[in-house]
Amino acid sequence: MNQISSSAEKSSPELTEPEKIPGGAYSEWIHARFWIKGKNASFVGIGRVQLLEHIQRYGSMNRAAKEMGMSYKKAWKLVDELNEIYEQPLVVKAQGGKSGGGSLLTPKGLALIALFREMEQEMRAFLDQASIKVQAFNEQDLGSKVAENRAEKD
Repeated sequence: MNQISSSAEKSSPELTEPEKIPGGAYSEWIHARFWIKGKNASFVGIGRVQLLEHIQRYGSMNRAAKEMGMSYKKAWKLVDELNEIYEQPLVVKAQGGKSGGGSLLTPKGLALIALFREMEQEMRAFLDQASIKVQAFNEQDLGSKVAENRAEKD
């Protein structure tokens, strides 16, 4: 990360924070997000999917929460909400033993991650094509075309 050393550099327009736009950037021209709606009107988006992926990877709610930069309590709140969305739970607690308990994804939780990531790839392919169209539109000089059309009518 670049460090700024002088006040003159701090005021430089190139060093200001980028505009905050919701959704991931799929290109310079398109930002998008999507959510999967559950049965009880709750939604599953990228943040919850990432939490599920971390639980799968580490087998620990505490470690997943730390990786996401959230509290253990908030992670459990999100998991409880996720488990209420569908008739089958997405995450279950593993019984403790020598190394203690943990958290495991159920087949339904694994299937939800797979569905989300598949849909994300399909959306990315669509947005890649749409980005080409948007870029072409943004690069058009419509002002001169309007002037040409007026000249032709006169």
